[in-house]
Amino acid sequence: MTTVRVRLTLIYSGLFLLTSVVLLVTVNLLLRQALHARIERLSVTPVAPMAPVRGMPVDRLAPLPALVDDVVGYQWGVTTLTVGILALVSVVVGWLVAGRILRPVHRITAAARRLSVSNLHERIALAGPEDELKELADTFDAMLDRLERSVEGQRRFIANASHELRTPLAVQRAAIEIGLPEDVGEIRDKLLFHNRRTEHLIDALLVLAQAEHGLDNRRPVALDQVVRLVLAEGGSDDVTVTARTEPFVVYGDPVLLNRLVTNLVDNAIRYNHSGGTVEITLSRGILTVRNTGPEVPEERLGDLFEPFRRLHTTREQGAGLGLSIVASIAKAHGAEVRASPNQGGGLELVVAFAGYRDRGPDRDEHRQAG
Repeated sequence: MTTVRVRLTLIYSGLFLLTSVVLLVTVNLLLRQALHARIERLSVTPVAPMAPVRGMPVDRLAPLPALVDDVVGYQWGVTTLTVGILALVSVVVGWLVAGRILRPVHRITAAARRLSVSNLHERIALAGPEDELKELADTFDAMLDRLERSVEGQRRFIANASHELRTPLAVQRAAIEIGLPEDVGEIRDKLLFHNRRTEHLIDALLVLAQAEHGLDNRRPVALDQVVRLVLAEGGSDDVTVTARTEPFVVYGDPVLLNRLVTNLVDNAIRYNHSGGTVEITLSRGILTVRNTGPEVPEERLGDLFEPFRRLHTTREQGAGLGLSIVASIAKAHGAEVRASPNQGGGLELVVAFAGYRDRGPDRDEHRQAG
């Protein structure tokens, strides 16, 4: 695939060479015609015979028509050499001129590649004459202004929603726990269950919104330590969880990465059967969570990462946001998520963190049995 710079160079060089060739060929043809016309006029005009040149035999004096052919032939040779030199010069000059013309476009492209939520304040601020390229750069800067205002508004909305939605639920939960008498225990437990479920749903939606808006600040996060922390804080009474991890560092948000691992582990435990297993592996930047459980049709794998999609019903029914949050957090960290069914039931989820580095050669193994 040829670049715009190459195409512009070929256009400049082609036009220059075409003009030069036409000019030189026209000059040579006119020169040949003028010489022949002059010779014809000399041939009809009587002139005195030419005296032989001293030291040169008479038979070596070339006739005028042959002399014209020699002159024109020499002129064509010089023309061919000139055209070759001009071809090289035009390619070099065309390449340099095209690069200078496209320099503002490269600045715009570099700014677009650097663009993320954390640097929306940057602008191209292209200086120069009021031409089409400056108009393009100013339009891009205006778009960044609108995008920055939109993102800031969404951030404020998420922060306000986090406060305004959690506070009434906390008050409601306290009223249920304190205000309801003991003789309505079944109703009390049911209200508390739905209260907790609503809190979890709001938390999941806020985390999903934060992940989809990208990362503001990145810092080194030891992913193997995150896995150990998640396994230490959670687990199951009837599912065996085993883990094998290697030291690995991810540059990202520690809270979001903790939620990614938590959702993967919770999903593997929830959609499992009694006495089942969950295997967690972290090796060379690839986090794999493999579990037993019900069979998952391959045609339904795409639904796993869609919000509010559930493939199976469990005793502890979730909101259907777990793996969609995993996909959003992985995308925000430049990782790829893949899912494949296991033979005999269960699922294998893989999160591949590309472009990161290991912390060392040591390994750590963890086992948790319910």
